[in-house]
Amino acid sequence: MTEQQDVLTQLAAWQNAGHKVAVATVVSTWGSSPRPVGSQLGVNDEGEMVGSVSGGCIEGAVVQEALEVMAGAPPKLLDFGVSNEQAWEVGLACGGKLEVYIEAVE
Repeated sequence: MTEQQDVLTQLAAWQNAGHKVAVATVVSTWGSSPRPVGSQLGVNDEGEMVGSVSGGCIEGAVVQEALEVMAGAPPKLLDFGVSNEQAWEVGLACGGKLEVYIEAVE
């Protein structure tokens, strides 16, 4: 099973258990980004996660944004890069850049 299948399988299991879920997907990268385009992170309404969009360096920030989206905020496009102050705060100091799209899964 691929990593993406693992994420989708877990999202379905969480939904079947009555949880709200969201998925974050890497939609663009530049330079030395930690994960390739298409990498995904699934999140449930309790903050549990499956998969990865950065190998761990921005997952905490992505989970917080995903919780907001599950609570009713619109989908979000997040931009993380070495020149971005938030990127340093969350640990993305690899010299690259990535954009992550977060949406609720109905």
